[in-house]
Amino acid sequence: MAVMNIREAIASTLLSEMERDEDIILLGEDVVGGNGTAGGPEAIGGIWGTSPGLWEKFGPERVIDTPISESAIIGAAAGAALSGKRPVAELMFADFVGVSLDQLWNQMAKFRYMFGGKAKCPAVVRLVYGAGMQTAAQHSQSVYAMLTAIPGLKVVLPTTPADAKGMLTEALRGDDPVMFFEHKTLYGVKGEVPDGDHRQRFGEARVVREGGDVTVVACGRMVNFSEKAAEKLEPDGIGIDLLDLRTTSPLDEDAILESVEQTGRLVVVDESPPRCSLASDIASMVSERAFTSLKAPPAMVTAPHSPIPFARNLERAWVPSPQKIEEAVRRVLGFRQEG
Repeated sequence: MAVMNIREAIASTLLSEMERDEDIILLGEDVVGGNGTAGGPEAIGGIWGTSPGLWEKFGPERVIDTPISESAIIGAAAGAALSGKRPVAELMFADFVGVSLDQLWNQMAKFRYMFGGKAKCPAVVRLVYGAGMQTAAQHSQSVYAMLTAIPGLKVVLPTTPADAKGMLTEALRGDDPVMFFEHKTLYGVKGEVPDGDHRQRFGEARVVREGGDVTVVACGRMVNFSEKAAEKLEPDGIGIDLLDLRTTSPLDEDAILESVEQTGRLVVVDESPPRCSLASDIASMVSERAFTSLKAPPAMVTAPHSPIPFARNLERAWVPSPQKIEEAVRRVLGFRQEG
């Protein structure tokens, strides 16, 4: 197996899938990268470096630099998908999904339902999200919970290079709209990637580590933070059953419930504010369906209900940290029910 980072896994998957299927097109702001600069086209392969070489190989009809209009990008992708293409639309920052929400919520997500299954919408929307790089309140948000709440959309959050390849391949070969979230701080994360045709099914959580004391459920960057917390807890004999959700729609409810039934305790880690969040949704589901297995109330480790600060020290305080996760685990372990 090759060793690569998540950025390279995404770039190589786009290349191989575009070679395999001529109906796949890529569109977004500066996806060509460097066009009009001294370096010329392909100078940087987009600001995140995930599309190098594609314009040179496939040309401007399949790799399309768009105006700065997210609503136009997603609207064009929706129309292209209905017309038989397989568009990959890149939103440079997930924060701006709001201006294209009608195209996602009322169009892409509902095409198959409203046309009685006679239409399909094989569109992939790649959204760069997350805090940790001082991109401030309008460029650092984690909006996956908002899109998870929309029926008809699949929501994917890879945290390893292998999953980036496997789930992007799965998305590109499916017939439904997929929201593919890429955390900007994870692009450099390295790992082994299976060779050849690798697909990862949606709705299957990854067991990162096994333990019998507390179930910790996380996604995105918070999986890595949770693993760091688990390593700090291990010398004290505390075993963490850590689940990487991989996808939030579909959600692997069975994996979560089976783990909680074994440990009796739950900590959900979510890089977004707590109100109407992914963390509150999972905690509610477990409280309803595994109440008799719980030995302590579920705990949520989330960002505060506030915009994301720009200053480095304030941003670090805003993001859920390994220390906060460790504290939450110790808190649910120390819970004593009176009576």
